[in-house]
Parts: sequence; structure tokens; C-alpha cells
Amino acid sequence: MNYIRLRKNNLCVENVSAQKLAKKYRTPFYCYSLAQLKNNYFTFKNAFKSIKPVVCFSVKSNSNIAILKELKKMGSGADVVSIGELLKAKKAGINSQKIVFSGIGKTEDEIRMAIKKRVLLINVESENEVNLINKISKKISKKISIGIRLNPNVTGKTHRKISTGGKNEKFGLSYNDFIVLCEKIKKMKNLNLEGISVHIGSQITNVIPFKKMLSVVNKVINKTKINFRFIDLGGGMGISYSKKEKEINLKKYAKLIQKFMKNKNSKIIFEPGRFIIGNAAILITKIIYIKKSNKKNFIILDAGMNNLMRPALYGAHHQIIPFKKTKKILRGNLEFVGPVCESSDKFSNEKIFTKIKEGDYVGLANVGAYGMSLSSNYNTRPIIAEIMVNGSKDKIIRKRQTLESLVNN
Repeated sequence: MNYIRLRKNNLCVENVSAQKLAKKYRTPFYCYSLAQLKNNYFTFKNAFKSIKPVVCFSVKSNSNIAILKELKKMGSGADVVSIGELLKAKKAGINSQKIVFSGIGKTEDEIRMAIKKRVLLINVESENEVNLINKISKKISKKISIGIRLNPNVTGKTHRKISTGGKNEKFGLSYNDFIVLCEKIKKMKNLNLEGISVHIGSQITNVIPFKKMLSVVNKVINKTKINFRFIDLGGGMGISYSKKEKEINLKKYAKLIQKFMKNKNSKIIFEPGRFIIGNAAILITKIIYIKKSNKKNFIILDAGMNNLMRPALYGAHHQIIPFKKTKKILRGNLEFVGPVCESSDKFSNEKIFTKIKEGDYVGLANVGAYGMSLSSNYNTRPIIAEIMVNGSKDKIIRKRQTLESLVNN
């Protein structure tokens, strides 16, 4: 079910007209559908119901407190990679025993905070990190639960900048290093090795990389002969950003895991982000100018790469949706760009588009994940607002940053 769609040729978010929202709130702004968020979460959970996993939403994909609170109500935990994300998860009311702390560069302060908040697992990524946690645990006379992240040398065959499972990436430990570290941890009285963690990348739409990953994890478990309490399989499940792309088949993935889990007495942890929140938002933006230059029409929007970094950072594509679809067509070399002073501040090239004019509004689709969370004040531009729609109601879930607070800080 898609709750952000054209209805009678008019773009709507659930039961609210996008045109009405654009008139009510200052553009640009992010707009979320609560119904879509719920639909995605329960679709994910139901696909793996036979496994009964601990679902820990990836806070780095979207850290809005209101969204985290809604996910908490649905039963979600959190995967965090910083003190800030941990504190946001706690502020949203998420149970510490549903929080895993990941990340390759945890500082001593972050580790101490994770211990203080009694998170379920601290997933370590190096022997040095293990030594630091052991040192801290001795000082406070506490036994700390940890997991070790494995680098399985398996990639998801996505964009190289969102691939994390290859042997040349900075994440996790190689097969041999993992085995050696497990033996060392056995001798550390203040650490409790409870988990094996793995994450091979993002926006993966084929189950084959996950099948390869599970094979490596199984090999490691058999080699260590450790009955891990938790097997954290990370996230990375992809969504459809265009008609050409298909989202991952979760039921196929679930069958692979069921087979993998035979003869294992462990609890599966998932860390989905994009699959839960990705298609639950649009970026509503206004056309400032249409500039004709060198056989090209530049459609200049008031949203820029400071609001949505993914196209500039990864070359990611986000479908651009007109607020009103008509039979009148605009043809030619159309380039949708932002106002930021960078050549990379562009969103899409189109050959055919519904006829538009200056002052019209459009929506950039599927921006819920790594949209607002990657935004910045570049060019000294305020962080924009976030709006949530629930049925026929809409509300601000994050106010637009004021120019005064931006300029004076």
C-alpha cells in the first residue's frame, strides 16, 4: 500500500492534499505518512514472524523523536551509533534491552554511556575496542555484554559508498581475526560475549548476498563453537526508488534464515532503517525559476543538497512528482536543480514531464531514510521543518530552524 500517491491526478499524503500542505507550511519541508510508516514496520515484522526477531530500527536513517516514539509504540527497538542517537532513542522511550550500540569508532564517553544506559549489546569492531571496554568494566566492577562484528567479505553489489561487507572496508573483523578475538575474550572475566554481528551494506534488493553472508556466519559459529545468545544480521534491505527497481523479497530472506537457524538456540536481531522509513516521506519543494540555457531547461527548486544530500553524495535517484498531473506535457532536456552553489546540487534529468511553471510545487519521493538525517546548514541555510500526516490531520514534528538561531550560533 502506498499512502503517498496521486489521487485523481492530485498528489496526496494519506487524506491530505499536498497542495494544501505546501500552502500551509513554508517550503521546503519533509512530510511523512504515519500510515505508511506503520504499514512498512508491520510488513517487515510479519515477514519474519516465524523467527520472532528483535527489530532495532536504524536511528541513523532517521532520528526524529516523533518518529522514534511511533516506532516504540509498535514495539521497535533501536540500533544506534553515537551518544546522540542513544539519548534520542531513550528520550523516545525505547527499552534499553532493545537497543544495540554499533559503530567502528566509539569513544570512551560513548562506551560509558552505553554501559550506564544498560543497552542490550555493544557491538565491537576491533580488539582495541574490546580492551577499552574490558578496562572500563574492571574499574566499575560490572560484567558487560558485547557482540563482535564480523566482516564476511560479502558485498551487496550496491553503490560502493554504501557497501560495508567487503574485506577492504573499515568495518568488522575478518574471519581469522574474529576467531582469535573470541579466544582472547574468553579470558576476560568482565566481558560476556553474547553476540555475533554482521552488516554487508545498504539498499540490497537481492537475497543472494544475504545467502552468502549467512553461509560465512554459519562457518564462523561452527568454528568458534560458541552458542551466541544473539545473531545480529544488521539491515540493508532495499526499497524501490523507481519503477525499474524492485524491493527485496523478505519472505525469501526469511526462508533462508529459517534454514540457517536449524540447530541454533539464538535470537535474531535486525537493524532495518530504509525499509521502514524510506518511502514514508516526500520532500515538498517549490519551483523558484525555470531557466533556459544551452538547449536545457533548469528547473530551480527551493530545496537543495543541504536538504537532501543523497543525489550529490551517492548519485541516488529520487522520483520527482508533480502536484497536479495534466495532459499538457513539457518536453526537452529538463534538469531539476537546487539553489546551493555547487554543480553537484542537482536531483534529476527528465525528458518528459507534466507542464509546470514558476511557483508550482513538486515532491521528491522516497526521502524518509538518509534525507533529514544527512541535511546540513551548508550555505548558511536553516534546517527545514518536518511534518507528519495521520489520516486527515497534519502536524509539525520538527520546527524549521530560525535564521536568528542559525546566524547567532
